[in-house]
Amino acid sequence: MTEVLAWWQDTWTPIRAFIDAGGPVLWALLPLTVLLWTLILERFWYLGFRHGRVLSAYRAEWMGRAERESWEARRIREAMVSQARDLLDRSLPVIKSLIALCPLLGLLGTVTGMIEVFEVMSLRGTGDARGMAGGVSRATLPTMAGMVVALSGLFFANRLTRLADKRTHEFADSLRFH
Repeated sequence: MTEVLAWWQDTWTPIRAFIDAGGPVLWALLPLTVLLWTLILERFWYLGFRHGRVLSAYRAEWMGRAERESWEARRIREAMVSQARDLLDRSLPVIKSLIALCPLLGLLGTVTGMIEVFEVMSLRGTGDARGMAGGVSRATLPTMAGMVVALSGLFFANRLTRLADKRTHEFADSLRFH
C-alpha cells in the first residue's frame, strides 16, 4: 500500500505543479480532460467488447425472419441499422463538445494570464521582467494544455467516427435480403 501511495505522490506532484503554474483555468480543464478521456476509452471498450454481441443479436433476429424482401422487412432492417449506429454514436456528441470546449478554456487562461501581466505593468511598470514573465507563463500554459487535450481528443474522436461508419456499413451489408 505504501508503494502505491509513493507512486501516486510521485505522479501527482509534477501534475499539480504544472496545474498550479497555469492557474485556476487548468483546474477547470482537469475534470473536463478526465471526462473526455473516460468517454473516449468507454467508446473504444464498447467497440471492442460489447458492440459485436449487439450486432450478433440483431443479425440473429434478422436471419430468423421468414420474410426479408418486403417493404416492411426493409424498414425493419433500416431500423436495426439505425439502432446499431445510434449505439455507436452514443457519446460522440459529448466528446466533440468537450473537444471544442478545451481550447476555449485555454484561451480563457490566456486572458487571465495577460490580465496578470497588465496588473504587474500597472503597479510596477515595465521594469519588473520577472513579474511579467510569470504572467506570460500563466497565460501560455493553459493555452498549450487546452490545445494538447483538444488535438489528442480530436484524433481519437475522428478515429471513433470512422470506426462507427465502417462498422455500420459492414453491419448493413451483413443483413442480406434473401
